Amino acid sequence: MRHFGYIPSATRAGLFHREPAVFTADSPARTLAVALGATLYSPATRPRLADDVRKQAARGVVSMVLCLEDSISDADVEAGEDNLVRQFADLAAGTVTDADPATDPAADLPLLFIRVRDPQQITDLVTRLGETVRLLSGFVLPKFTEARGQAFLDALLHAEQASGRRLFAMPVLESPDLLHLETRAETLAGIAAITDKYRDRVLALRLGVTDFCSAYGLRRSPDMTAYDVKIVAHVIADVVNVLGRSDGTGFTVTGPVWEYFRPGERMFKPQLRRSPFLEGRAEDLRTALIEHDLDGLLREIELDRANGLLGKTCIHPTHVVPVHALSVVSHEEWSDAQDILRPEQDGGGVLRSAYTNKMNEVKPHRAWAERTLLRAEVFGVAKEDVGFVELLTAGLAG
Repeated sequence: MRHFGYIPSATRAGLFHREPAVFTADSPARTLAVALGATLYSPATRPRLADDVRKQAARGVVSMVLCLEDSISDADVEAGEDNLVRQFADLAAGTVTDADPATDPAADLPLLFIRVRDPQQITDLVTRLGETVRLLSGFVLPKFTEARGQAFLDALLHAEQASGRRLFAMPVLESPDLLHLETRAETLAGIAAITDKYRDRVLALRLGVTDFCSAYGLRRSPDMTAYDVKIVAHVIADVVNVLGRSDGTGFTVTGPVWEYFRPGERMFKPQLRRSPFLEGRAEDLRTALIEHDLDGLLREIELDRANGLLGKTCIHPTHVVPVHALSVVSHEEWSDAQDILRPEQDGGGVLRSAYTNKMNEVKPHRAWAERTLLRAEVFGVAKEDVGFVELLTAGLAG
């Protein structure tokens, strides 16, 4: 897998100063946590799920969650489990366990995770999947707290030992105990304790902002980001404060879901539409093909990163390209990060940016620089004259 790998190589060469690196499901966890990008959710009951997975992989999706929880009704859970077993067999057809990644069709599949409802489903599904478990990267654990998480994580370890397959957990932080002010600190401390205990198996933490809003009967409009809903913004800030630290104790925390999309599979039409988000950019935005209802998503992606989040939960394929285009490291960011991390700067000090527009203070900016270069490894570095508009349109055309 590689981000933007579906774009023709000649086009990629014109976009990237450094192209995104290739990674696999067996890459280090630190790489995979950043590489998740736009994680696309799909109900586990879809009858042609295997075809959907292949189609989205060809369009640049590198991580998917096949959901047995809130996206399907209680009455459909058993059918969803049966369907997953069949669809994994379909995905595995024609592959062999020790295949060369260069020729194994399974190597082109996204990172696949199953969102379960209860711990027992983890062990049951891994048993039923049999050898096709090699296509599975892990499980998404709903409504995660210290009390609920112990059973889920124990089941994950048991399933991993039984299958011989490395499996990751992605806990979803969406419990009312996390939202309510009087229980938030204790809940966060408990989550921090149990995720630290199972650190090697926790790939990333996901935010269930829809559940947060539900607790107060709220729903943000397409003109508003999660950060405009102050109750939600405060929870995000506290989650990052406790669980997203860059001192070695934190985890990758992913951005909340964006709920809005146009009917059909294309939300971009060949028309000039200046987005308020892009004010101050190049005058000619004809290639951007951006409609008004994309503005909120773009703002939220930028605010996600500004607030310490990386990647995003997505429920529609049209959200994937914008998330990935805004994840590419700009040449200016890369240049600053390179300067900050030069060996001769180990003692600290202040540098003028190579772009002569900012101060780079070596010690305070070191953690930012390290995170930036890791993002650059998996999403690439854009050329000096390439920005979001060019990456977006190339991604859509690809």
